[in-house]
Amino acid sequence: MFKKLGIGVLLALSAGFGAAQSLSAGHVEIATVAPRAEDVSSIDGMINAWYDVLTSPAGKPRQWARDKTLYIPDVRFVSTWVEGNSVQTRIRNHQAYVDAIDSELVSKGFFEREIHRVTERYGSIAHVWSTYESRETENGPVTARGINSIELFWDGKRWWIANGIWADEPKDDPLPSKYLPIRK
Repeated sequence: MFKKLGIGVLLALSAGFGAAQSLSAGHVEIATVAPRAEDVSSIDGMINAWYDVLTSPAGKPRQWARDKTLYIPDVRFVSTWVEGNSVQTRIRNHQAYVDAIDSELVSKGFFEREIHRVTERYGSIAHVWSTYESRETENGPVTARGINSIELFWDGKRWWIANGIWADEPKDDPLPSKYLPIRK
């Protein structure tokens, strides 16, 4: 029910949480750490890390320092949702996103996983459409499903995420089949 908020969730809070709920915010100190080579050396590594940093049971701190290594310094996270007949957005930088969702993720738990991906790449830039399912517990019921739109670039040494936009799937507007796993 969360998602990379405002960063996706990122992953993931307001994508699943939307604006209908107020988010309790508190400042979270984020350490500066070196990026993990397995995270930043490939698009797969970046997307796996995008989900991994948010996913943990209740009571377990999130990996915000690792998360921060994935993004350019001025990254923007945009969560979108429909309210009535209009589309709403929340735009945040990394620190504001973390401050807004950390306590909720830690208190309730949050598990998000990618269920399908469409990647388009040209030279040093890439766009990833990553379809997700969210849960409050690892094997609990799906509480949200939606799409992360993630833009990345290769700087010659590593991948960077420039921005992330996401939207939960509304009940009256199902995800297109091209963004869903093929059913056998």
